[in-house]
Amino acid sequence: MENVVIKEVKSKADLKKFIAFPDKLYKGNKYRVPQLHMFEKATLSPKKNPAFDFCEARYWLAYKDNKIVGRIAAIINHKSNEIWNEKHMRFGWIDFIDDIEVSKALIQAVENWAKEKGMEAVHGPLGFSDMDLEGMLVEGFNEIGTQATLYNYPYYPEHLEKLGYVKDVDWIQFEIKVPDKVPDKIKRISSLVLQKYNLHVLEVKKAKEFLPYAKKMFHTLNEAFQSLYGFVPLTEKQIEKYTKDYFSAIDPRFVCFVLDKDDDVVGFGISLYSLSEALQKAKGKLFPFGFIHILKALKKNDKVDMLLQAVKPQYQNKGIPAVFYSEMMQAYIDNGVKTAISSHALEDNKSAFLMFKDYELRQHLKRRCYIKKGI
Repeated sequence: MENVVIKEVKSKADLKKFIAFPDKLYKGNKYRVPQLHMFEKATLSPKKNPAFDFCEARYWLAYKDNKIVGRIAAIINHKSNEIWNEKHMRFGWIDFIDDIEVSKALIQAVENWAKEKGMEAVHGPLGFSDMDLEGMLVEGFNEIGTQATLYNYPYYPEHLEKLGYVKDVDWIQFEIKVPDKVPDKIKRISSLVLQKYNLHVLEVKKAKEFLPYAKKMFHTLNEAFQSLYGFVPLTEKQIEKYTKDYFSAIDPRFVCFVLDKDDDVVGFGISLYSLSEALQKAKGKLFPFGFIHILKALKKNDKVDMLLQAVKPQYQNKGIPAVFYSEMMQAYIDNGVKTAISSHALEDNKSAFLMFKDYELRQHLKRRCYIKKGI
């Protein structure tokens, strides 16, 4: 490894290189969907990301012949370790050329810090929170990703496995063909559920009308996800940030909040016109022209991404998803959408896929969280 040099990211200029490296590595790739650099910068900056209230992080770049050939982030989420009673370090933002010496040097930087900090295992790719991109692609290399998924070359998992990492969990996503009409069975279940539990659908015309319910929605998400792999409840500061970042961009036609008699959010589904192609054209930058591609995609599109859905624990297994999927599917039909990509769900979370069994679908992507214990 003598010709691979690992340098820690210490300056703004280094961070800029860290964020930009995958753009070079994936130049001309038809399947990767680049993240906007400004969002990446905010996520990786302690001053802008409220997760740093309970996380520590370090980032490294790998150089070979004075050229950047890889990058990696290491994160200790103290809150996660406390909740799950673990001593785990996360790695994320991992990219490298097809050279085992490079991937080995990057992983070693993370493992060395993990040992220093008294950690017992390293797992990833994971972010600071579940709202960050997670999981390494292991199936679906010839599929265009979504704005909420990581892409990587097929050699990535091969390298990790050579370096002693094994599967911890897999997430899967489906591509769903939007039907000509919502199946009668789903409509029937939806109306029975609303009646039986005295629930109603929030009717809105503009995105800002969701704002009074945003905090309740995130609290529902915290409750619904509490037993899912590595989940850490979002803090009030994080909720505030995500509300500010995302709620102005949501399209009310493709969002459904199910409320109880007290106007609490018992379940919700959030989807958005696909930004995959627009983000590819934007190449990570909003200006000078990136925002034009994004605005165009948000106006008219034949593909949607189902970004997020959750149901309060006491309402789970009571058919609530039938309500929001029925409403959203009708909106897709009304607006000429042909394809919907499901959000990722843990492969053993069978209930997450139950609602799709009445639709024509196929597996789209499979992503994996790897782990190495006893480092």
